[in-house]
Amino acid sequence: MRILRFFKIFYVIFAYGLDEFLPTGGRIGWLRALCRLLLFWRALPRPRAERLRIALERLGPTFVKFGQLLSVRPDLFPADIIAELTKLQDRVPPISESEVIEALNAAYGEPYTQVFREFNVAPVASASIAQVHFALLRDGKEAAVKIVRPTIEHAIKNDIALLKILATLVEKLLPDGRRLRPREVVREFETTILDELDMIREGANGSQLRRNFADGKLLYVPEIFWDYCRKKVLVMERIDAIPVNDVEQLRKHNIDIKRLSRDGVEIFFTQVFRDAFFHADMHPGNIFVLRDGRYSGIDFGIMGSLSGRDKQYLAQNFMAFFDRDYGRVARAHVEAGWVPKDTRVDEFEGAIRSVCEPIFGKPIKDISFGNLLLRLFDVSRRFKMEIQPQLVLLQKTLLQIEGLGRQLDPDLDIVPIAKPVLKKWMRDQIGWRALVRNIKEEAPLWATILPQLPRLARSYLDRQSPSALETYFNKLESEHRKLKRWIYVLVALLGATIVLQLGRWILIGSL
Repeated sequence: MRILRFFKIFYVIFAYGLDEFLPTGGRIGWLRALCRLLLFWRALPRPRAERLRIALERLGPTFVKFGQLLSVRPDLFPADIIAELTKLQDRVPPISESEVIEALNAAYGEPYTQVFREFNVAPVASASIAQVHFALLRDGKEAAVKIVRPTIEHAIKNDIALLKILATLVEKLLPDGRRLRPREVVREFETTILDELDMIREGANGSQLRRNFADGKLLYVPEIFWDYCRKKVLVMERIDAIPVNDVEQLRKHNIDIKRLSRDGVEIFFTQVFRDAFFHADMHPGNIFVLRDGRYSGIDFGIMGSLSGRDKQYLAQNFMAFFDRDYGRVARAHVEAGWVPKDTRVDEFEGAIRSVCEPIFGKPIKDISFGNLLLRLFDVSRRFKMEIQPQLVLLQKTLLQIEGLGRQLDPDLDIVPIAKPVLKKWMRDQIGWRALVRNIKEEAPLWATILPQLPRLARSYLDRQSPSALETYFNKLESEHRKLKRWIYVLVALLGATIVLQLGRWILIGSL
């Protein structure tokens, strides 16, 4: 079976002309020439990036997901390929009603009719990994039930095994193979997609996000019904909401579209800089608007997190971008260690300026900060910057939220929305507030350690041999004598200086 799948992969590769990605020279330059000779009859009217996207869609869910992962790696691929891969869709036909029932019964260990008061076996949404159904819980609450496709894990593991073989071939045969790090990319993909199959993990992400926005003013996160959740089934509160891209419905419900676009940007920056935990798959299919005008998000399979160092780097860079202070951007990169320490700051600053100035010269509505980051990643790669995966994920999310905001309000300016969030975060990180917070955080540790210090010191001394202690105290006494001598010398010098200064004043006074 795996052999047949392997042959299908190569058939699709050649049918869509992906051999065009092979080098023209080097050890395997002949292979590309041979493919062109043997497959001269092929008609390839579409650009290479579009053919790559269609080929991945033909190969099924695993390869679609893999392409989606590659779409957020501008450090590895050129802009035309990245732009096309972002269009990948993973909508697939739903599984049958009998398979749905079988999956539910297996997950709960009893008939699903005893778990739910009502369950609609017809799905309301279907994707490559899972599909969603509406249900009524035993206590009468309305719920959305997400069910992982029964056979998807086996198919994914088989495809990943084949991807590992392809990655090894790419690394060994292509001249640029080592730089692309294909085996590392496949391992990252394996971790990501297998995590998406775990509904308990996704539910935990949703619970954390709900807790972060507990006031519900900007973002309402549906409740997770943990008693009903299983590894392959996620049950959460059903929301009565409008898809965010259904502008006509939003207007019918008198929702302020411009405010909605601003709220989206504020939610993004709040997640990043206040919580360091952000929804990293904010495309329109996952974002809804409640009837009262608040955002609501679903699908918490892909979440991003940032360290304190990442947040500081990003805050400094965003503030510097907004102020057009390219020197500060360059210094922030060097100080954060994203580029080598021997990088000439003036050269790096000049390269950043050459990217930013043409963009900032446009009207606000034409400026994309997501694309700006994409261009900066390209510049940074020339200066041997290693792109951090969490930052690339963030860049992808910023592109999504910016595109969503501009769809609602073409004149959206993210600067006045983002600046207050960034300034508040920076105030909280520096000064007395940060000091008080750090003392509070460390106080329990101090309270535990301080009372133990005498006992720990006595225990240490008890472990030392008498000769070692004698040597230690003799050394201490010797150092003490040396210190006393130096003090006498310093006092004598100070006294002499005072006497000389007094004599000088007396002499000046007598004149």
